[in-house]
Amino acid sequence: MIGYVTIGTNDLERGAKFYDELLSEIGGKRFMEADTFIAWAADPERPGIAISKPFDGESATVGNGVMVALIVENPKQVDAMHAKALELGATDEGAAGPRGEGFYAGYFRDLDGNKLNFFCMT
Repeated sequence: MIGYVTIGTNDLERGAKFYDELLSEIGGKRFMEADTFIAWAADPERPGIAISKPFDGESATVGNGVMVALIVENPKQVDAMHAKALELGATDEGAAGPRGEGFYAGYFRDLDGNKLNFFCMT
């Protein structure tokens, strides 16, 4: 159902470097970009994620209660991707681990403070 998710940034170049390196770990590549946004996907026919300077010209702010969840294949990959995000400067919002029956996730905030996680079903 979801085609893509866009999160705000106040520094497109810094955000692009973060997501280029982070998402390359799971096959993510840029598939669209312009002066104000960049979008990544492992396959352009599947859901993707984008960062963008806000259209209204105001500063990007973090949505309270908003989180983007990125699915990966297994707990080992969740662990690796969560660690990679932190290595690239993200802040920890919840160590990788089981979250109830059949769900494994690691939570972080990107360089602009947007909350994301990598997860898998176990």
